[in-house]
Amino acid sequence: MSSVRVLVGTRKGAFILTSDGKRQNWQVNGPHFAGWEMYHLKGSPADPNRIYASQTSGWFGQIVQRSDDGGKTWLQPGNPAGEVPQAGPPKAASNKFSYDAAAKPLTTHQWYDGTQHPWEFKRVWHMEPSLTDPNTVYAGVEDAAIFRSTDGGENWHEMPGLRGHGTGPKWQPGAGGMCLHTIILDPSNPKRMWIAISAAGAFRTDDGGATWKPINRGLRSQYIPDPNAEIGHCVHHIAMNPKRPGVLFMQKHWDVMRSDDAGDNWKEVSGNLPTDFGFVIDVHSHEPETIYVVPIKSDSEHFPLEGKLQVYRSRSGGNEWEALTKGLPQKDCYVNVLRDAMAVDTLEQCGIYFGTTGGQVYASNDAGDSWNPIVQNLPAVLSVEVQTLK
Repeated sequence: MSSVRVLVGTRKGAFILTSDGKRQNWQVNGPHFAGWEMYHLKGSPADPNRIYASQTSGWFGQIVQRSDDGGKTWLQPGNPAGEVPQAGPPKAASNKFSYDAAAKPLTTHQWYDGTQHPWEFKRVWHMEPSLTDPNTVYAGVEDAAIFRSTDGGENWHEMPGLRGHGTGPKWQPGAGGMCLHTIILDPSNPKRMWIAISAAGAFRTDDGGATWKPINRGLRSQYIPDPNAEIGHCVHHIAMNPKRPGVLFMQKHWDVMRSDDAGDNWKEVSGNLPTDFGFVIDVHSHEPETIYVVPIKSDSEHFPLEGKLQVYRSRSGGNEWEALTKGLPQKDCYVNVLRDAMAVDTLEQCGIYFGTTGGQVYASNDAGDSWNPIVQNLPAVLSVEVQTLK
């Protein structure tokens, strides 16, 4: 029988939750790297035992961790001392990230007030392993850039075409920083990739990262000088069903959007949502027209409307939405669900998972019709990813 492994990154460590295909009883393993900010964990589609993790500390900087045995033990690539303890500082410096010389003229970027600020490396927001090679992995970082490692995280090299394509100096930070938080690989075309930056917008490469172009036509943002500008839109997350890579769904700062032409054009599909502000969006693994969002009250009040935690589902690719509430708190709930904190499994009955800033991880084994908290009282959840294991 198939099983699932849920990878949870929190502000104070990482947790690994496992269950069989029924997804009713769960084992909780962790915390791994207790006390460390674990921004994102992601398993390799090419090797079920390979997991990459982004570990951040104000004292020791940014570190990428790797597990080759499903999270039982961890290695710090590039660390000659080898295995790293589960807590405490790393034994040696590792994971050197440096912006590429080809983009060196981009030494500053623009702030909202028009002033220029130096380009700095702060943290890895998102890790995206290759679909076919467990040793190749991409990293989206702050300040916004994309890096690639082809040796399991030993060495990292910027893909400079993104920052160097022309609009980079005009990118501005969102409230959470100028972060490259979304990386989507096209399973039908190994040279095509999508990324999203807060607050610059969405971009696509069709030649393996050599060149990039903004794909923001149809987006409208009232808080920038030109609401229809080529760049400057605060994209919160993008999702895609791998079986239909030309169709993308976006949760923007305001608005839920859809593209049917790989991002060249977008249209709003917020429909009857009670609010179209939120951070997370995901797509059913078997039904490309079924999408999920978690509406949040506003950009200044990051909690559910009326204190009711509700996931909304559209079975029509947007516009028509239904509230999914069974098993979720419907009063006095003031948590948030962050942009990387929802995931789906690929079992026959698709499972949906999300984590909250209140430390709960909820799971649905019936495509969202009902929910159960599979773990509670964790530190604030930053990311949730799922591996479906055979």
